[in-house]
Amino acid sequence: MPQRLANTSWASKLIHAQSLKLGVGSKGQLGNAIVDLYAKCGNVDLAEKAFDRLEERDTLAWNSILSMYSRQGMLEHVVLSFGSMRNCRVLPNQFTFAIGLSACARLIDVEFGKQLHCDVIKNGFEFNSFCEGSLIDMYAKCGSVFDARRIFDGADDPDTVSWTAMIAGYVQIGLPHEALRLFEEMQKLGQVPDQVAFVTIISAFVGLGRLDEACHLFSLMPCPNAVAWNMMISGHTKKGCDVEAINFFQNMMKAGVKSTRSTLGSALSAIASLANLAYGLQVHAQATKQGLDSNVYVGSSLLNMYAKCQKMEPAMKVFNALEEKNVVLWNAMLGGYAQNGYAFEVVELFMDMMDSGFQPDEFTFTSILSACACLKSIEMGRQLHSFIIKNKFESNLYAGNALVDMYAKSDSLNDARQQFERIRNRDNVSWNAIIVGYVQEEEEDEAFNLFQRMRSCGIEPDEVSLASVLSACANIQSVDKGKQLHCFLVKYGLETSLYAGSSLIDMYAKCGATNSAHKVFSCMTERSVVSINALIAGYAQTNIEEALYLFQYMLGEGLNPSEVTFASLLDACSGLSGLELGKQIHGLILKIGIPFGGEYLAVSLLGMYMNSHEKTDASALFYEFPNPKSRVLWTAMISGLTQNDCSEEALLLYREMRKYNAMPDQAVFVSVLRACAISTSLWDGKEIHSLVFHTGFDSDELTSSALVDMYAKCGNVKSSVQVFEEMVSKKEVISWNSMIVGFAKNGHAENALKIFDDMEKAHIKPDEVTFLGVLTACSHAGWVDEGRQIFDIMMNRYGIQPRSDHCACMIDLLGRWGFLKEAEEFIGELRFKPDAMIWATYLGACKIHGDEIRGQYAAEKLIELEPKSSSPYVLLSNIYATLGNWDGVNSVRRVMREKEVKKCPGCSWIIVQQKTNLFIAGDKFHPCSGEILEVLKDLTVQMKDEGCAVEADLYIHDEE
Repeated sequence: MPQRLANTSWASKLIHAQSLKLGVGSKGQLGNAIVDLYAKCGNVDLAEKAFDRLEERDTLAWNSILSMYSRQGMLEHVVLSFGSMRNCRVLPNQFTFAIGLSACARLIDVEFGKQLHCDVIKNGFEFNSFCEGSLIDMYAKCGSVFDARRIFDGADDPDTVSWTAMIAGYVQIGLPHEALRLFEEMQKLGQVPDQVAFVTIISAFVGLGRLDEACHLFSLMPCPNAVAWNMMISGHTKKGCDVEAINFFQNMMKAGVKSTRSTLGSALSAIASLANLAYGLQVHAQATKQGLDSNVYVGSSLLNMYAKCQKMEPAMKVFNALEEKNVVLWNAMLGGYAQNGYAFEVVELFMDMMDSGFQPDEFTFTSILSACACLKSIEMGRQLHSFIIKNKFESNLYAGNALVDMYAKSDSLNDARQQFERIRNRDNVSWNAIIVGYVQEEEEDEAFNLFQRMRSCGIEPDEVSLASVLSACANIQSVDKGKQLHCFLVKYGLETSLYAGSSLIDMYAKCGATNSAHKVFSCMTERSVVSINALIAGYAQTNIEEALYLFQYMLGEGLNPSEVTFASLLDACSGLSGLELGKQIHGLILKIGIPFGGEYLAVSLLGMYMNSHEKTDASALFYEFPNPKSRVLWTAMISGLTQNDCSEEALLLYREMRKYNAMPDQAVFVSVLRACAISTSLWDGKEIHSLVFHTGFDSDELTSSALVDMYAKCGNVKSSVQVFEEMVSKKEVISWNSMIVGFAKNGHAENALKIFDDMEKAHIKPDEVTFLGVLTACSHAGWVDEGRQIFDIMMNRYGIQPRSDHCACMIDLLGRWGFLKEAEEFIGELRFKPDAMIWATYLGACKIHGDEIRGQYAAEKLIELEPKSSSPYVLLSNIYATLGNWDGVNSVRRVMREKEVKKCPGCSWIIVQQKTNLFIAGDKFHPCSGEILEVLKDLTVQMKDEGCAVEADLYIHDEE
């Protein structure tokens, strides 16, 4: 077509030159024809020159010029030329008026249109079909539909153009139902709709969400053009019917209709929503074939498609291949990287954009601030905040919301709140960002307050806000609040929606209401992996059979289980009973080929083996992961070993971690300090304390609490107190518990009670561990009255029901200091059946005071509960020996032999020059055993000389 126009333009110039040579180029019909040729070729300059040289400019010549200006989009020139034509006293005809009215419609200049209307009437063209259609179209497009309808109703026999213009007018002003009524009337009167009329009505159906009727009407169109196909594709895409949109695109290609940039953009949008890379590649090939892949609109759609398919390499190739780039393309690329979690790439691309001279807009800031949030780079976020203020975007809603989100996700909730309060025109995104921030920081009460404030401001909650507060309910296990929010979901029709419904299931499951969770799940019309995962996680801890049934249901529905699915099932596999199932799940993970790249599954697998006390399998799995291993994996392994009382191995693994220059985090420090505490490895603890200080974790409350505990259990109370006093924050009960228990275990009862008193003054609510520590302190110090008072405070002031260990502590307090009868009565009043700990404590008290009768009774009860334990036999034997009852001692020894009860030898250890020396009773295999025995003999002699009685505490030896 361009070549044809070029040829015609060249021919026009030849004819014009020849006519001028003959002296007739500016006369009569030939002059008009030359002007018309130049006009239709789009050669404005030559057309205007030829027109100016005409000896007589008649209506046909003016129409040619007006028509050219209209085609070229020079609408103001149409209006000016129309005025010049009237000034030259040349009478317009129906075509002149049609061109002028069309320009008014496109300029939305109803005032000049009304002037032309007057001229139309004055010149007797008001009933001319051209003028009628043009007047209706002008008034309709200018929003004066009632004027358009008045002309339409006054027409004797409106043509298709008039009907179409009137229908389009109703659609434009938002009266699609009126448009549909008029369309039906048009068909009843026998008028055949043209392509424009069909597309207009299809647009109305799409706008009303009546896609079925749009499809039916489309099927009636004879040879639909590209505009009609585009309307169907874009209409289905906008309504989320992506599969149907792609089907229409494929049918359009089969019909041989050439796609436009709008076609490809809509099709790529549908493909992006489905993340269907195969279709995307086909459309990309089509765009390349048509030469549209370099078009900015198609290019940005390709970028979006590849980003949604998580293929950023081909997206970058498309981006680099585009010669002309605008802010939209940069934003599409930035958004793609941000959506896929490539935070560093977002930052680099943003810098390239700035270096290329492009000014960021609000959408640019949304992507770069999202990257800052991902990186938790608060400093970069603050710099961008300053840049936003400098470029006068601080009042922009998109930028403001992105700042709130960035600060909230960067653990700077106070800054997020300040930014939120600055936003004047808050929308749902603003409220959601701050509510999510408070939920993530586990400040649930403030999240609930903001939710109520949002509603009082007239903002209706959406799925995101409701899902966030449901998560808050799950965090604090408040099923009552969750039920109130369930009512909200029902009210807004979101109960069965995929996102909100899944959040509701998760809330009920985490609150232990699995039946309610299952009811919500049963009512959902559409179920996803997320909703099934939420229910599996709820059942996994209480009903593994139901969890496995849901897993099978997921597979049966053709859904692919995610890492979360397997992690939830693995969390339920602990102990010998769950180990076999855990191994089967491990095998299935390997069979399916789910990668451990995200480490989420790797941690769950390590946890499963560790919880089943299979540290060998856990270690084998750990060392299968390539080096350098992530901090998450090191943390999982070290904490697992510590929990399994493998303190030495945990410390060795920590040293190996440091060899790989992997920096510990809070979880590693807490786990390895606990290992130091268990093994009383003070030297290692001090070394770790140094690293804690240099990495800034000394300001972390949980890490500092672990340091307090480590020093106390290693007997270094002074350092424990120093760490406690230097703690920046003591908001958590665990910090106070560490110090109280530390004092209690080291015999500093008065200090333990003082810390308890300070804790209450600081309004920190004590828990079960607090009272266990205080009761232990009272027991060691012999403060019986204080112990009774503390026990009463625990039950009556704080409503904490005593556990077995609290009761054992009270029995130890009473029994140790001679109140054996009261201790006996205390046991008799217990609301639960006394366990082995209770009877062992009572038996120990009986041994101290040599109470044979009560001791024998306690020993019998303890033997019933733990028949293979040597402890009751040894304690009872010691009672008999203390009283000189050697027949009783022999009787106990005889029963032990008959029942094949073996006493495990006692052991102790000491660390000298970073080496642990272990001593076991009766063991002579220590390399320095000879020297040690000589020292013990000397000490025994000195003790006798000083008048100290050497008490043989054990009267039963392994002689067999």
